[in-house]
Amino acid sequence: MARPDSATTSSPGASQTARDAQDVEQGRRVPHEWMILAVVSLAQLMVVLDVTIVTIALPRAQEDLGFTNATRQWVVTAYALSFGSLLLVGGRFADLFGRRTALVAGLVGFGMASALAGIAPNVGVLIVGRALQGMFGALLAPAALSVLTTTFTRPAERNRAFAVYGAVAGAGGAIGLLLGGVLTEYLNWRWTLFVNLLIAGVALVGARMFVPNRRPEGRPALDLPGTALACSGLFLVVFGFSRAEQRGWSSPQFFVSLIIGVALLAAFVRWQARARHPLLPARVVNERNRGASFLGMFITGAGIFGVFLFLTYYMQLILKYSPVKTGLAFLPMVAALMVAAQIATVTLLPRVGPKPVVPLGMGLGAIGMLWLTQLDLTSGYAAHVLPPLLVLGSGMGLIFAPAMAMATYGVGENDAGVASAMVNTCQQVGGSIGVAMLSSLAATAAANYAKGKAPTGLVQAQAQLHSYATAYRWSAAFFVVGMVICFFLYRSGAPKLDPEGQGAVHM
Repeated sequence: MARPDSATTSSPGASQTARDAQDVEQGRRVPHEWMILAVVSLAQLMVVLDVTIVTIALPRAQEDLGFTNATRQWVVTAYALSFGSLLLVGGRFADLFGRRTALVAGLVGFGMASALAGIAPNVGVLIVGRALQGMFGALLAPAALSVLTTTFTRPAERNRAFAVYGAVAGAGGAIGLLLGGVLTEYLNWRWTLFVNLLIAGVALVGARMFVPNRRPEGRPALDLPGTALACSGLFLVVFGFSRAEQRGWSSPQFFVSLIIGVALLAAFVRWQARARHPLLPARVVNERNRGASFLGMFITGAGIFGVFLFLTYYMQLILKYSPVKTGLAFLPMVAALMVAAQIATVTLLPRVGPKPVVPLGMGLGAIGMLWLTQLDLTSGYAAHVLPPLLVLGSGMGLIFAPAMAMATYGVGENDAGVASAMVNTCQQVGGSIGVAMLSSLAATAAANYAKGKAPTGLVQAQAQLHSYATAYRWSAAFFVVGMVICFFLYRSGAPKLDPEGQGAVHM
């Protein structure tokens, strides 16, 4: 980590920057740190809820703009493609040009892209706006997390901050469902996009007032070959799985995109080993706790969509809930997640470390998913849906906040942005793969169940239930795999920073 001493005599502004950097390095309190937490939590909430908030509004948007079902998918895919493929370079931008610069640019760009999508006169403009949202979200998400990482360095405050941030990251999808339902039902589908202007505006004022803009000394050049390889490889992987979701696993677009994408990512890994200024330095991913956290977020991203996607279908199609009532039904899960996140990061993580905490969360995730397989046509919310939701919320709280905290714990300040980007990349790519796999498996299960049976309403409803249960079982399998991987990869005991100050972590 760069020492601030060299900047102390250059100018009053440079001296203040040096003192701020020294405060962070020595674990002192940064001015307005809790206001900074509020700003970055708002930014993260906007990025996460936008994954689900527009999904609720899509039927009304399709009716208003008159586009086809095939085109409808691109409103979702455009966001995922640009977001997932640009996260790593967005994280490195924050390292190279300053945290606040990246945060402000992301907030302004995301707000303008949301306005463009909100006023879209046709589906083409809507898709362009969503792609731009994803692009600026890829700048915003790692900038927000890296600001948090470099602001809260004292253990007690860091744990509390990550408890809040992790709860927001985990609950954002459910909040998006509720907010999307309310805005669509009582205002207009366009307000699911316009609401970002309010959130971005408040966060922008806070960022300008409270977030310091420390820039690294001796800023290295951007790794252009690595950037090209990483962005194109991630784009093709996410695109391939989106094609699999729409056209099936035998689609040539899926195979060709996946093969080329994996080859490009393999070339990226080889290039990073010899690049002078690597986009993703090996020191960021080689530490065991960070590596376990990256894998844990990847698996959780794949598994959690079994709740948000198929349980939403169940409540609206089987229980006949409105979009607003569906969103409200997820609130107990959000509450359980927030409570568990506080317990995990404030109480458990400092005492026992991540090894028992994150695997326990994975185990609770598997139990909750298997519990949901028992839902049938006569199930009620309080007796049959609420209990597994509470279990799932508790499990996600034990995963998200500790994994995010450990994924950036001990990383050098000049690498905080790209480490934060890796967390978001793993979650986003895992989510894309999970949606494609679960959707395909569920569709196949429904078709097999209905084969040879009379196409009555009862048979169709039972086929849907069978497809949902299939998705829940596979989601449970993801969490079981995650539990085993995290148990063996995480180090035992509470983590401690390397006393040499090199950003490593030891036990």
